[in-house]
Amino acid sequence: MHRKPLLELLERYLARNPDERPTVDHMRQFVRANPDCFLRACVDGHVTASAWIVSHDGSSFLLTHHAKLGRWLQLGGHADGDTDLVEVAKREAREESGLCAFTLASPDGDSLPLDVDVHLIPARGDEPAHLHHDVRYLLVAGPDPVLSISPESLELRWFARASAEVVLQEESLRRMARKAESWIRAGAPSS
Repeated sequence: MHRKPLLELLERYLARNPDERPTVDHMRQFVRANPDCFLRACVDGHVTASAWIVSHDGSSFLLTHHAKLGRWLQLGGHADGDTDLVEVAKREAREESGLCAFTLASPDGDSLPLDVDVHLIPARGDEPAHLHHDVRYLLVAGPDPVLSISPESLELRWFARASAEVVLQEESLRRMARKAESWIRAGAPSS
């Protein structure tokens, strides 16, 4: 599997977010050391992609109450061998929300991710604890969003953008909300 595009993306991301060097360096080291990093078979961890989804008018964001983890989270999941992480994020967003139309938003229209994060997934059943090396994109939903809950979710819900600091319990989610707010205010182009 070709890892060079992800490594180049992380380099560009780091240039824009130099304060996130420890996380980016961790992810780059993992990707370089694991040729199978895009597969779940990479037992210690794998690359995932997710989406911070905002409504068409930017007034709200969408979260899933994740069935396995029992928490409100952004939508996303495993790359399953796909190295095009924008497409992975869109695929997971469609599968988990039922929404079909999304546009990618990023500063300068450069397809940079909104955020990157490395987090521990606890052991469950025969699956050992492992790390998700998550590349997160800002997606804007189409104008008439009709939601459909997948088996991976207990619930889907739009939350008012102004409620982010109250609703979001995890710093990684709060960080995405702050970044999305900044990008939206700056008029990040959509493609």
